[in-house]
Amino acid sequence: MSNINKQKIVDSVPQTGFFGHPKGLSTLFFTEFWERFSYYGMRAILLFYMYFEVTKGGLGLDKNLAMSIMSIYGALVYMSGVIGGWLADRVFGTSRAIFYGGILIMFGHIALAIPGNVALFFVSMVLIVLGTGLLKPNVSTVVGDLYSETDDRRDAGFTIFYMGINLGGFLAPLIAGTVGMKIDFHLGFGIAAVGMFAGLVMFVLTKKKNLGLAGTNIPNPLSKTEKKKTYTIIGLSVVLIAALCAVLIPKGLLTIASFINLVTILGILIPTIYFVVMYRSPKTTAVERSRILAYIPLFVASVMFWSIQEQGSTILGLYAAERTQLEFAGITISPAWFQSLNPLFIIVLAPVFAWMWVKLGKRQPTIPQKFSIALLFAGLSFLVILLPAYFGGSDSLVSPMWLVLSYLIVVFGELCLSPVGLSATTKLAPAAFSAQTMSLWFLSSTAAQALNAQVVRFYSPENEMAYFGIIGGAAIVLSILLFAISPKIQGLMKGIR
Repeated sequence: MSNINKQKIVDSVPQTGFFGHPKGLSTLFFTEFWERFSYYGMRAILLFYMYFEVTKGGLGLDKNLAMSIMSIYGALVYMSGVIGGWLADRVFGTSRAIFYGGILIMFGHIALAIPGNVALFFVSMVLIVLGTGLLKPNVSTVVGDLYSETDDRRDAGFTIFYMGINLGGFLAPLIAGTVGMKIDFHLGFGIAAVGMFAGLVMFVLTKKKNLGLAGTNIPNPLSKTEKKKTYTIIGLSVVLIAALCAVLIPKGLLTIASFINLVTILGILIPTIYFVVMYRSPKTTAVERSRILAYIPLFVASVMFWSIQEQGSTILGLYAAERTQLEFAGITISPAWFQSLNPLFIIVLAPVFAWMWVKLGKRQPTIPQKFSIALLFAGLSFLVILLPAYFGGSDSLVSPMWLVLSYLIVVFGELCLSPVGLSATTKLAPAAFSAQTMSLWFLSSTAAQALNAQVVRFYSPENEMAYFGIIGGAAIVLSILLFAISPKIQGLMKGIR
């Protein structure tokens, strides 16, 4: 174990210099801004790149398969965060994890920027998934290292950091998305690569001066014996996976479809195992077991919510390109621009919701009630988008304002669930599994995306009313059920509100 304690790390960081916050916050703000710019810039055009015809610069994949791949992409990104957190905790620390992750992400975007084929596309996918798993969870951890546990600026610091995430997500589709859709997909991916390069430069040039010891500590390093055993297992695993791929792929036993099914199973199986292990552990007290039981319906609600929210870049992305009137108010709208709506609405509305919860004080809804409200908004966002087909049929183009309204409504739900879920996770987590429980929260997004990989296959313009109606209706029914059992869940929380 390192002899660097938390206070020593805090003392090494300049405590002013960025809007009254530690100077290191500026380093992490812009690193995450550029990483999110690169990720959401790529994501804004990736679906279209996959299913557009080769003559139009795409890969020519089936549309429903492309949407399944998008969902699996998201599931793997969140899943890899568990590995990234472990490597940072036990092998090379969070600072180096951020740097290595940024390198992998940049090369992943460079691979996309090179005109190639489906094989090169999957190489880029592996690089970006691994890189994001290293960078994403660990940059947030370093933000926490900047503040002492009693520093009142901590919550505000994370709020500023969160704004960096959403600013990157807002600008990326407008820049990389526009270039990719109107000029060339590969040029758009190239802009994403440049964005990640800018983030890396910012991080490398300022980390020593601004971050001090933050991110350099390895909390639980592997011993020499553990290193040998771990590296042996990793090496053998890589060889085994490579051998299986070499045998199964030529025989047609490992296809894109079968891989999607495998990730779907893992996306549901892994969080289930987490719950069982935590509940049955002798380190978990009776009160903590009760809180785990309370957390299960919240987790299920989170999966349902993110399943709908994440379809904003798949189903609604396709809807934007093929069912929406893109000539509006004298301008030609790029389908990629709609991906900027979610972060834009969050930037505008997050302070309003924060003020509202403070204003309501003890009169605000309980945690389960907020989750039920979030599900209600998610369901309504899908019911809204079926109305144009109900009134005008599935053949006519619809006003882009329907999409804008759908994105706005789901953001209302996101602001009731996402920050509340993070807070609830820290409160309900068993002491022996605090870090793992936070990983479990992010695995709800993995499970949602894994579920989407199967669900999106059923979408087509001909059955869109049934598609939006069934999923939206299911979310509303689950919302009502969750609201009804909220008092019971609240009781299981054993004093946590």
